[in-house]
Amino acid sequence: MDHVFGASYGAPFVGEYEPPSCHFDTVRINLTVTSQGRQFDRLALMYLGDNEVFRTSTAEPTANGIVWTYIKEMSQYNSLWKSPQKLIFDLGNIINDVYTGSFNVTLTAHFSEEHNVKTADIILPISAKKSASNSSSAFQLPTDNTTVMYEIPAAASRAVVSISACGQSEEEFWWSNVFSEDTQDFESTVGGLYGYTPFREVQLYIDGILAGLVWPFPIIFTGGVTPGFWRPVVGTDAFDLRQPEIDISPFLPMVQDGKQHSFEIRVTGLDVLADGSATFANTVGSYWVVTGNIFIYIDDDSSASEATITRDNSRPTVDAPLPVFAVTRNLVQSKTGGNDSLSYSVVVERVFRATSSMYSWSQTLSFSNHGFLNQQGYSQVNRQLTTGKNTITELGDTPVSNSIAFQYPLVVNSTYGLTSNETTIDSWMKRGLDFEATGGLGISTYTLTSGPSYLHTSQSGTARYKSVTGGKSSSWGDTINVFDSQANGRSYHRSVHAANGTIVSDTDPKGKTSASSAQDHENTGRDSVRAMIGKGPGALVN
Repeated sequence: MDHVFGASYGAPFVGEYEPPSCHFDTVRINLTVTSQGRQFDRLALMYLGDNEVFRTSTAEPTANGIVWTYIKEMSQYNSLWKSPQKLIFDLGNIINDVYTGSFNVTLTAHFSEEHNVKTADIILPISAKKSASNSSSAFQLPTDNTTVMYEIPAAASRAVVSISACGQSEEEFWWSNVFSEDTQDFESTVGGLYGYTPFREVQLYIDGILAGLVWPFPIIFTGGVTPGFWRPVVGTDAFDLRQPEIDISPFLPMVQDGKQHSFEIRVTGLDVLADGSATFANTVGSYWVVTGNIFIYIDDDSSASEATITRDNSRPTVDAPLPVFAVTRNLVQSKTGGNDSLSYSVVVERVFRATSSMYSWSQTLSFSNHGFLNQQGYSQVNRQLTTGKNTITELGDTPVSNSIAFQYPLVVNSTYGLTSNETTIDSWMKRGLDFEATGGLGISTYTLTSGPSYLHTSQSGTARYKSVTGGKSSSWGDTINVFDSQANGRSYHRSVHAANGTIVSDTDPKGKTSASSAQDHENTGRDSVRAMIGKGPGALVN
């Protein structure tokens, strides 16, 4: 693919893919993007047919122009790469007299044979299936019905569902949202806030039965919070949004009866009732971009396949008690009667287990978010921590388990300054993504590798944005970025100090080091903080 995404909303790139003539079991893609001018960060989704196989986002360009390259492992989709596909790359962008930056995108694939691990034999999309009309197949929640119907092969021995889900617009910063009753608390100062609390749960249902859960990672795109944070080191996973996995092998006996079965993805926040208790809202604000894939493994042993066909089609035992919620809220008014500050907290604990005669899938999840808005809403801090452990166990005389434990710490503080002459944002943040996995089937869409793996990432620092009325805007930032990983028998460590748009120090000898300076930009043309970063004072612009 070699394509320029200018005014490209509703107009994705569409191409025809033909498999190479060589034998291969490993596929890696190279995505290289250049841009120059003024532009928001943009979300991009890549499909092979109706299957989403890659979700990424763009960096925000500068007047002098930027370029970045991302190389991604794509061997987990080998069964799709083996046959002709319609390749759709959807990067919605706007070009006008204010937003001038197009994205010049090239995409190439490299095929090789490296004796890779076995990957799924069949990959079924949980999507809107719009490739026939050359369109993106993503669902938008809460408006779309995400239900799809499939007949699962009787010879399937294992099945895993990957889920790709992220918030946009009112839901981009879901982790900073307030209780729905508080969305108008600071209407007269910073405008309306977004509700349903800062907790989100992504749910997978099979035939209307809860089959597993995802508590999402709080992704921050390159225009988020304060743009100076993410220049030139983007936020964790901004170039490759991970797809958490739910092992649905316990449900195979139920769905291998030769009939159609439903698969559905839902996203929900919380409602806080008058008595101070919390319950699922069964909806969210506008909007979440959601798809999924069902990875099906066919047993190579014909006798085992016959046994699969003849076993009883019973539903698994599902133990899914409602979460334990604890919420607090305190709205403080000034002496003149106006709202001065709001503190709130949400703590959630949940366990889930689905068990059949052959497999057991279990999840233990914990979430906490403590939020505080003061200065009549012009300052906000959120301290959030999500932790969890997912385990799949093959039952029998000697049970065998694989698991992944993860945690997502996040602290973000932002203060907005608005005068007739200038607008400022002062922020500090500390965030991370950590996991330790024993391995499992194929190549994980979450760990992005096969076998045991470990990852620790952290980003911390301060940033400032200043826009002078009728003049230019400037963005400063100072961050420390740490990466530690172990996978495929290899260890990797890197620590990068970035300041004011340049790399100050880098433990990788191949990294580039240069002197720092303030990063100036032309007038962004964005009328408010909310128009620029998606939250804060003012009106939202998409």
